[in-house]
Amino acid sequence: MNSVSPSAAQYIGGVMQDELGENRRQQPMERQGSFGLRPSQTPDPSREAVGEPDEMDKLKAKLMSAWNNVKYGWTVKSKTSFNKTSPVTVLGHSYVLNSDDEVERFRLAFVSRIWLTYRREFPQLEGSTWTTDCGWGCMLRSGQMLLAQGLLVHLMPREWAWPDAQQLTDVDFEVFRPRSPARAGGVPIPSFGSPRGSNTPEKSLPSEQMPKYSQKKRPECARDRQAEPVHHRLVTWFGDQPPAPFGVHQLVEIGKSSGKKAGDWYGPSIVAHILRKAVAKTSVVHNLAVYVAQDCTVYKEDVVHLCDPSLSQTPPDPPSQAWKSVIILVPVRLGGEALNPSYIECVKNILKLECCIGIIGGKPKHSLYFIGFQDEQLLYLDPHYCQPVVDVTQVNFSLESFHCSSPKKMPFNRMDPSCTIGFYAKNKKDFESLCSAVSVALSSSKEKYPIFTFVEGQGQDYGLEGHSSNHSGPAAHILPPGKLGRSNNRRNSDEFVFL
Repeated sequence: MNSVSPSAAQYIGGVMQDELGENRRQQPMERQGSFGLRPSQTPDPSREAVGEPDEMDKLKAKLMSAWNNVKYGWTVKSKTSFNKTSPVTVLGHSYVLNSDDEVERFRLAFVSRIWLTYRREFPQLEGSTWTTDCGWGCMLRSGQMLLAQGLLVHLMPREWAWPDAQQLTDVDFEVFRPRSPARAGGVPIPSFGSPRGSNTPEKSLPSEQMPKYSQKKRPECARDRQAEPVHHRLVTWFGDQPPAPFGVHQLVEIGKSSGKKAGDWYGPSIVAHILRKAVAKTSVVHNLAVYVAQDCTVYKEDVVHLCDPSLSQTPPDPPSQAWKSVIILVPVRLGGEALNPSYIECVKNILKLECCIGIIGGKPKHSLYFIGFQDEQLLYLDPHYCQPVVDVTQVNFSLESFHCSSPKKMPFNRMDPSCTIGFYAKNKKDFESLCSAVSVALSSSKEKYPIFTFVEGQGQDYGLEGHSSNHSGPAAHILPPGKLGRSNNRRNSDEFVFL
């Protein structure tokens, strides 16, 4: 289990009990999907007539909250450890943590990712009593982080880093020198972060000997500072207020057309379609489209028509050179009930690509946002940390709670096979390069069939109804003969094709 900062202890201490007691009418629980328990769909008319839950409901909610704390694994342990000699890959960039400068580069790259977590005390979700998404909204939050990364690449300068990342000085990780003559394997060298969250006392260095990251000036610092208004505006789009185009309120509202509601658990495929609809619905983001692959297949002609509106005109408009940037989301399943180890190398190669914006999935019943790896462990951002809502309508609201200072890792074999992979292409040339680079990465799999494929033509050429730019639900299924019955009997296979 990886570490969290001691501020997470307030979650263990019960920050959510009162909110859940006030806002959640406890219902019988049943298994649903691969991401947890869900309330029974059978309504209780007597409960509907009651405005506030009774004391028994409050007690049940407190017990359920305590159980969620255990289930989601929030514990205060030692810092996450990184190998000093093996490269760390973060969304197409590689870092070898063998010097202070390289550690600083990695720290900036990680802290600059937008971190979206559970929130409490936000305006009530329409048609429900929920004022928190704690315990059920983790996949929505992971999807938000995936989209946020795509928007960062779309809107911010290349190689952008958050200039105020220096404020988060308590970076909870440490670097190991593996099996050197001076130190036994597994013994850490002095940490490059403070000992926040560590149960093991650690001798701190005198202040004059501490790495002076705040005094280092990056050449891009002035450029990054100029981009801060865009950074702030981007975060407001994910605020927990009803008008925010990519906030929980809007995503839950969009999810209703797919049969979901507040308090339900969402799979990575459903979230991909919700994100597509959210981007198509809003006017705050210009020159960007989202394409969701069908049946583990990206139909290249569908992407071209989505990104080049002139092709839809009759006759086509030759002077129109506008090509929309595109986020491509590919829902896949990397095995049956568990991750197929044959796909691990392929996932690594995908995360090495600069066009990759991450993977949403997780371990069973626990959604995460994966952004990289080191050796045989994935690097991720975890939404399972409940924070107070931030009023993003205030001028110069604090961005600190939207950036994480604690890298986390987990073994590949604990990853849930249900996931959605994200890519970004700024223009047509980038899209063509993306298709080529991703195809090479996919060919590294030891399996006979790749995770997904790129094909020429449109989905309708292959007998599919429409293409994914206007597809309203989970992808249709194309299964080999004789496999249909077995697939239908699998509990969590309703959204995916088995490879």
